Amino acid sequence: MLKRINVNQLSVGMFLKEFCGSWMEHPFWRSSFVITDPKDIATILASSIQEVWIDCDKGRDLAPGEPLVSFAESEAEVDAELASVVGEVRQLKRVPSIVEFGRAAKIVARSRQAVTSMFEEARMGNAFNSSGAQRLVDEIADSVSRNPGALISLARLKSTDDYTYMHSVAVCALMIALARQLGLDEEKIRSAGIAGLLHDLGKAVIPIEILNKPGKLTDEEFSIMKSHPEEGHRMLLQGSGVDAIALDVVLHHHEKTDGSGYPKRLKADQISLFAKMGAVCDVYDAITSNRSYKAGWCPSESLRKMAEWTKGHFDPKVFQAFVKSVGIYPIGSLVILSSGRLGTVIEQGDKSLLSPRIRVFFSTRSHARIRPEIVDLARGQDKIVSREDPAKWNFPDLNEIWSGLPDSTRASRPPPC
Repeated sequence: MLKRINVNQLSVGMFLKEFCGSWMEHPFWRSSFVITDPKDIATILASSIQEVWIDCDKGRDLAPGEPLVSFAESEAEVDAELASVVGEVRQLKRVPSIVEFGRAAKIVARSRQAVTSMFEEARMGNAFNSSGAQRLVDEIADSVSRNPGALISLARLKSTDDYTYMHSVAVCALMIALARQLGLDEEKIRSAGIAGLLHDLGKAVIPIEILNKPGKLTDEEFSIMKSHPEEGHRMLLQGSGVDAIALDVVLHHHEKTDGSGYPKRLKADQISLFAKMGAVCDVYDAITSNRSYKAGWCPSESLRKMAEWTKGHFDPKVFQAFVKSVGIYPIGSLVILSSGRLGTVIEQGDKSLLSPRIRVFFSTRSHARIRPEIVDLARGQDKIVSREDPAKWNFPDLNEIWSGLPDSTRASRPPPC
């Protein structure tokens, strides 16, 4: 028997089946667990969640005579109710990046907490919880639907301390955007997102001193690092309800088309479409992120480098679709225009990858800041001459310029080109 109750009725020993409300509102990355600690109840009471579902067959029931909001005979009834609620609040109409940035920043912050908890549970040997991961992927997918570039660009701004966790969030968003570009159906798009979120789960068992080592890994350390695909695959097999596509990507996202990858040294057609997608998304986020041992490259320079590696490393068609999904000049790229103005890319163009929308803010002719202005290159009034190295100009507020968000939302300085 499943019962919907007020959060004030929660007690230790109850099996919490589901929170009533948006995943963004509740304080745990997973939603099904036995309440064993009074602190968990206090955390729920401090959140905006007002009601929850409990499973009386798996945990403590309400005391006789206590009122309840409603009851259900099966999980299907609960799922149907939750689906109807989510359907009412989802807003998937395409919006400009400047509109989505604020919402995406909240999802990124919440995702950081959720993925950190997911990795911590994996380190402790707890079985993987697929429902919590699916809720997270749904939020990310919805943001990507509203605007593909907003969350992807914000997830790139990660510190070296939380790289492993935020890398999972970024790859999830990139996989979703790439799956849409490839024309996959919604079920496969969600599977691609789950795969991206979980692709590095095996790093939960890699020693921190190896993960965050500032220098080059020894052969022994690199061998340990290379075990993370198989470790992640093993962890997922111990859980339940894990997507087959996620299992494939977790195990094979480091395979290369020339057979030089690992762990199985697969070649070309032996590698699935989703594993090929995972390889591209994983590398792009890795090389655009600041790491403990090196600074990241700017997005547009990273794509140029990856184009050079396509033969032997990536599937050409998958890489071409990836470029279309993020743009030749991804959001956040610093460029110089033919007018001599510097600006940052804030939105991809509707018709051409070469004509994004730019927020200009500096004149190279007068060597001074100018009043920020949005320039739509599709109108033909200006054009990009070249990308610029952010490190050369050293604008401390560059991330704030393209995102419109205050300094407190930024996780790191922009990578140089």
